[in-house]
Amino acid sequence: MKERKRLKIYAIKEGATIFTHDDDFLSMVTESEIEHCGIIYVHQEHLSIGECIRRLKAIVETMSPEEMQNRILFL
Repeated sequence: MKERKRLKIYAIKEGATIFTHDDDFLSMVTESEIEHCGIIYVHQEHLSIGECIRRLKAIVETMSPEEMQNRILFL
């Protein structure tokens, strides 16, 4: 759990959106009140890697960093 918190803090400092398939990390984010630069979640067995990349590319092309602020997207 400590690593997850460090990753979240690092992402916030860098202004980075996190892409994850970690259910526990998603729970930690939704339960905390800390602002973040966006989380994109995918269930590990629902999409192929290629489909994840296509959807991530579409998000990058259509959403600004400001729009991702404190938002959780589900692929």
